[in-house]
Amino acid sequence: MRAPLSWLRDFAPFPDDVGALVAALDDLGLVVEDVERVGEGLEDVVVSRVTEIAAIEGADRIRRVVVDAGAESLEIVCGAMNFAVGDRVPLAPVGAVLPGGFEIARRKMRGVTSNGMLCSGRELGLSDDGAGLLVLGAGVAAEPGTPLTEALGLAPDTVFDITVEGNRPDAWCMAGIARDLAGRLHLPFTLPEPPPPPPSGRPIGQVATASVESPELCPRLTVSVLGGIVVGPSPDWMARRLTLAGMRPINNVVDASNYVMLERGQPTHPYDLARLPGRGLIVRQARTGESLETLDGVRRTVGVPGRSLGDTGDDCLICDGEDTPVGVAGIMGGASSEISEATTEVLLEAAYFTPMVIARTAKRLGLRTEASARFERGTDPWGLEPAVTRFCQLLGETVPGLQVADGLLDIRGDVPQAFEIEVPLARVQRQIGVALELDQIAALLEPIGFTCRPGAAGDGESLTVIVPTNRPDVRPAPFGIDDVIEEVARTFGYANVPRHMPTWPQPGHLTSLQLSRRVVKDVLCGVGASEGWTDTFVSEEMHTKVGLTGPAVRVSNPLVAEKPFLRRSLMPGLLEALAYNAGRRQSEIRLYEVGVVFSHPDEGAPRVVERSGAGGTQVSLLPGERELLSAVFARPDDDARTAVAAWHVVADALRLAGVRLVAPGDGGPGLAGMHPTRSARLVVPASDGPLFIGAVGEIDPAVAASFDISLPGGAGADAPRIGWLEIDLGLLFDETAVPRRTTLGAAVSRFPSSDIDLALVVDDVHPADVVADTLRTAAGDLLESVALFDVYRGPGIPEAKRSLAYRLRFCSPDHTLTDEEVGTLRAGCIEAAERAFGAVLR
Repeated sequence: MRAPLSWLRDFAPFPDDVGALVAALDDLGLVVEDVERVGEGLEDVVVSRVTEIAAIEGADRIRRVVVDAGAESLEIVCGAMNFAVGDRVPLAPVGAVLPGGFEIARRKMRGVTSNGMLCSGRELGLSDDGAGLLVLGAGVAAEPGTPLTEALGLAPDTVFDITVEGNRPDAWCMAGIARDLAGRLHLPFTLPEPPPPPPSGRPIGQVATASVESPELCPRLTVSVLGGIVVGPSPDWMARRLTLAGMRPINNVVDASNYVMLERGQPTHPYDLARLPGRGLIVRQARTGESLETLDGVRRTVGVPGRSLGDTGDDCLICDGEDTPVGVAGIMGGASSEISEATTEVLLEAAYFTPMVIARTAKRLGLRTEASARFERGTDPWGLEPAVTRFCQLLGETVPGLQVADGLLDIRGDVPQAFEIEVPLARVQRQIGVALELDQIAALLEPIGFTCRPGAAGDGESLTVIVPTNRPDVRPAPFGIDDVIEEVARTFGYANVPRHMPTWPQPGHLTSLQLSRRVVKDVLCGVGASEGWTDTFVSEEMHTKVGLTGPAVRVSNPLVAEKPFLRRSLMPGLLEALAYNAGRRQSEIRLYEVGVVFSHPDEGAPRVVERSGAGGTQVSLLPGERELLSAVFARPDDDARTAVAAWHVVADALRLAGVRLVAPGDGGPGLAGMHPTRSARLVVPASDGPLFIGAVGEIDPAVAASFDISLPGGAGADAPRIGWLEIDLGLLFDETAVPRRTTLGAAVSRFPSSDIDLALVVDDVHPADVVADTLRTAAGDLLESVALFDVYRGPGIPEAKRSLAYRLRFCSPDHTLTDEEVGTLRAGCIEAAERAFGAVLR
């Protein structure tokens, strides 16, 4: 919001120290994003009168203009076409420096010397009009040579560009900002009370009607009628203030309405009463599918439920006396009754609308206006009469014959009222950390509109605070106590709160879950993978591409309409990231992500049931959530073996024991998106059935092709081998579900170790890790490690069998193993494999 300092000074005598004002506003939570100094750079600009206009040979876009600058006549080259001989226009002579640091120099164009520049309103920083020169009207009495600032009554001004947060509806106006700032600087604040219009002898009830059919949408409506209207330009001072505040002046009627909104935070809407059938207004709920054309020329459909949570389509419409919509309440009026040059009688609507009704309608229609920005946050329902009176006062400056109908049509429903909150002194002191007294608290709250008196108990331990109706952000007790304390802290100044070292019985530390999560991230970084962060929202097509079927959780108000579903797997996002990088010639790609996936309540997973509704009287089924670690390996030589190797590193880092790699065909659900013969489940055997904690292997080539992934390696550039690892971290970190190895410390042997290699032919049905466990058991305490280093199928190996080659390392803590001892160990291992699997030594 743009707030000119000159406008703020209507309410309090603020100093010229802009730096101090900015610091005070920032500390109050009204953050100043930018400071614009207006009117500077116009000192050398003067009024000039055009005395001659001539064409320049060979130029059709510029003309030779001679102007009377007061002391002399000057020849100027100008490209504007909106002026004539006799018009007065601003002249920047040679050497003048315009706003923005633009210095005027003498230039020659097409053989004609330009001794200055004739200026537009945009070039002078006075308006947004840059299409032509700023032509001074008859209302500006100034002779050539008069400084422009003197002719227009321009005084240098400062405009603060302030970010007003949504929880401060009272600060969405000049008066609200000035009230806060005056309270901080201990300056007197005055909100001028406009005088009531003189009696006209026309009772309002005889010239207009009003009714509210939906008081839950519009708790209060007021209607006034103004006659004798002459539509024309606004006074220069008003137009300038509106321009500085970021609004375009239109005419005296519309500008008066906008001025009141910016000054007091209360939007109003003027209607041409002659174009309003029935000479009145009806406020009602929109009917399903109803439509109207708004002032921007767009036909909008209302009364239709939206995708946002709680949006049932309960839109509020302003209708004429014959029940035809003439505006979307609180957002934008209709084109049928807008103010025009022929308007002579105005019906002025000022109302209080239910904030959430306006917010939902504005969001669904994609129509956010200055009025809706204020109504959706909450306006003051008891500030309507002063706003109407101020409108009449402003319009009267340009309409001397203004006649205002006597009285006000005022329809009220359940209008919010001021209320009291009992604020305990001890609680204020405890939460802020400052020993404030009751009189100090009152001195902080009363300048910003609150009324304070001693607490009801009379013991000096509490303060009764009356919350004004222009502060809908402050809730009733008990929650409102914290809101009031927040206002005390804000006006006291957070910078003035002394620092305290927090006391805590023990220092903070990472939880076991956080530590374990860091371990697996470090492991993936160690194997060369970079962390990715993909979108939680996906399209239905993305799920289909990776072979995920069944219901998915659909979000009613997605950030992107094309991605309305919560992801069920990290695979779509990582493959999309892989395709993005591969398309940019990044071939050395390994990515991992730790993220949450969601399952639909009807998918069959354990349901998440939570209490909901008012007082927890209802039950809601929520989506299931799982935290996964997923990694994709797509370097030229990567495949399923890379993913398995990464899994083993993770398993070693967490000291896992008993996790098996089980082929997809051995029962259980299929592995969506993975190669049917180059993938396996990560399974933990359990008495009540196997526990699936993840999957490892390769991405199905068809899935990779659907993402347009083209990488070197594999079976060809169009069929890359991509390793994939997926682990359920919730299960992985649960030591009751996934057992850990017991780590025993032992002295390092100073004697050499002995390695033996065993190549065993076993049936394909026997997993390699089960064979390794059998060898580990048979080897006894002297075994240091056992590792599979080769798998062979081919000539010399019977059908449905394979050769598994293991390297076993033995070492004794107290002597060097002899060949006989090693041979005995070797024979025991072979015998155990033969007995358990029918293995044959190659």
